[in-house]
Amino acid sequence: MNTLQLVLLLLGASVLVVTACRVANLPPILGYLLVGVVVGPHALNLLPDAEGASQLAEFGVVFLMFSIGLEFSLPRLFAMKRIVFGLGFAQVLLTAVAIGALAVVAAGVPWRVGVGLGGALAMSSTAILSKLLADRRELDARHGREVMGVLLFQDLAVVPLLVIIPALTQPMAELAGALALALVKAVVLLTLVLFFGQKLTRGWFNLVARRKSPELFMLNVLLITLGLAWLTEWAGLSLALGAFVAGMLISETEYRYMVEEDIKPFRDVLLGLFFISMGMMLNLAEIGREWPRVLGVLAALLIGKLAVTWGLSRLFGPRAPRGRRPCASRRAPRPPCCSAGRCRS
Repeated sequence: MNTLQLVLLLLGASVLVVTACRVANLPPILGYLLVGVVVGPHALNLLPDAEGASQLAEFGVVFLMFSIGLEFSLPRLFAMKRIVFGLGFAQVLLTAVAIGALAVVAAGVPWRVGVGLGGALAMSSTAILSKLLADRRELDARHGREVMGVLLFQDLAVVPLLVIIPALTQPMAELAGALALALVKAVVLLTLVLFFGQKLTRGWFNLVARRKSPELFMLNVLLITLGLAWLTEWAGLSLALGAFVAGMLISETEYRYMVEEDIKPFRDVLLGLFFISMGMMLNLAEIGREWPRVLGVLAALLIGKLAVTWGLSRLFGPRAPRGRRPCASRRAPRPPCCSAGRCRS
């Protein structure tokens, strides 16, 4: 099967399955995953270069996080610092510790494996959750803000995890040094981009907009998005975090809504390819053979994370406004015209 036939097959299958999901009022993500399962190596094996498709699909997550960043300005992010660094930090820490301890005690795995397993399972899929919230228009709801705050901290938590997990076999002194270096790089890079990139971004966009060329404007958006994504990856951060920062910078300019409309086709098409590549990794036959164990682990993981997140959400929820509440037992003052049950007038 040549490349054109493969592209036509993926497009045709995606259109049919996503249409069926829309009719059944199901998320289109399920349709993309089903297409990936069918064309993957564990079914029809129609996609020979799965690794190349997966790398291309990563750009879908980049554009998705960029569009989410357009909705989060810097003042709004600072206003959410209690959710991001409070709720997000507590969720990742408690979930990772609980899963790691359970794996060591119940399954008998080494503590190093427990640390890696707890850190990995404490994370959630930013692409799936943010896509569902965007489709339901719930990003501005209270639970939407809390979910995005936790996801943002999880993206930040990937940085120390990528340093800690490979270095678990090293002495503690080397581990502390590598972790400190990665955190310093992250803080310096994000500080420079966020606090010094606003004026540069606004001035550059004004210069490009004066040329009155839609093609040049679109190329400029792609350059900034992919450039910041590459810069954060080079510094040891994730591609998605760099794209999110690019979206926040552009959200401070007057071209926010124009950029959002221009980038939407790239985001949706590439994000669909990302979910297809995820579906290609699923082996339904293997899952079917181990379905009791798979369902048990899945149920325990979902219930445990739900309980932890629910409790922390109640703890880090919106605070009641400060001020003295009026005493319910205090009687309202009588009107000046009344005294001793008689009206003076």
